[in-house]
Amino acid sequence: MNILDIISKVKHKQCLIKDEICFFIENYTNGNIPDYQMSSLLMAICLNSLTDCETYHLTMAMLESGKTIDLSGINGITIDKHSTGGVGDKTSLIIAPACAVCGVYVPKMSGRGLGHTGGTIDKLESIEGYRTSLEFEEFISIVNKTGFSIISQNENLCPADKKIYDLRNATGTVDSIPLIASSIMSKKLAVSADCILLDVKYGSGAFMKTRQEALKLAGLMESIGQMAGKKCRCDVTDMNSPLGMNVGNALEVREAVEILQGKNKGSLYNLCVQLTADMLELAGKGNNKECTEMAENAIDSGKALEKFRETIMLHGGNYKICDDVSLLPSAQYSYEVKAECDGIISEINSEEIGMTSLLLGAGRITKNQTLDMTAGIVFDCQKYDNVQKGDRIMTLYSSTISDFSEISRRALNSIKIM
Repeated sequence: MNILDIISKVKHKQCLIKDEICFFIENYTNGNIPDYQMSSLLMAICLNSLTDCETYHLTMAMLESGKTIDLSGINGITIDKHSTGGVGDKTSLIIAPACAVCGVYVPKMSGRGLGHTGGTIDKLESIEGYRTSLEFEEFISIVNKTGFSIISQNENLCPADKKIYDLRNATGTVDSIPLIASSIMSKKLAVSADCILLDVKYGSGAFMKTRQEALKLAGLMESIGQMAGKKCRCDVTDMNSPLGMNVGNALEVREAVEILQGKNKGSLYNLCVQLTADMLELAGKGNNKECTEMAENAIDSGKALEKFRETIMLHGGNYKICDDVSLLPSAQYSYEVKAECDGIISEINSEEIGMTSLLLGAGRITKNQTLDMTAGIVFDCQKYDNVQKGDRIMTLYSSTISDFSEISRRALNSIKIM
């Protein structure tokens, strides 16, 4: 068995057997296969795809390249949730405590921002003192005490995926549905939760640009989860517009807290109720109607806010933000973006908003860039709102950028007024 024969088979659309897939994953991870040969294989996969069976074996080979998480010390049903990435997506900060209120445990490992999309760990680190890196025993202890904990991803999980992803990013082979599915599912299965909910985004601010692509990815990931013996479900949701009114780390935590305080009940609240209900149903807490009522009550009663407060405290963070969001970091500079004509907002391009937030300092242009936790955007208007010339559409915030002239033009160009 050798890598050249495997490359040739994929190039000629011949199916790989399990042993061949395990061979190239093991040998690439160990350094026995060079980057240039793996790049060739990845490009062949990108062009010719893989079958569902091949993708499952690829997922399991990447899973078995490292350690897995043992959640047997958690005293109840566990569920993991993953979003494929978006702009303004702070749903985990709301649904994890809401599920915990309803008796479902959420032990979650999350990532940092990638490109124009935000990361849950970056958002949590905007809370003063919040520790995202914990010893495993403390992580499990917090989950048992409060029902949920969110920490940074373990470097020992799926090392093959990390090495392959870095190569995909450098060789233009990211946009392959089998490679995306195996990357996500290997990490989710490594966490070993009883159930998995996948929020697959589509639209301008997502990696999947069309609903059809998102449905294909969702179907494949759900199939992999079921083949691995997990209760797995995918929700396909819209990311053509930013999620909620705030984009940026501390600003998104502020918005999440305000929803948990019962102050906001817009589209973000509705999505969080939907996702929470689906997680509860997957965990066997009732039918969808019953689980929706449970989700609404968990948030509206303030109980989810109390769970969030308790978990922040156990992570060493400033839990007083749950009462006073002004204790979150605030920006030194701000700039109001105003409408240049009358009309109806027909489009808010999520990707462009994400890039604007990144340029303000909320995301990373280089791998090791330090984030400006105060940076981001707060909207005054949403899609389909009527505006008049001179109305404020959004406010830009930063503590590192004081000249907003170029960035504000990009922000304004992301909005279409008809």
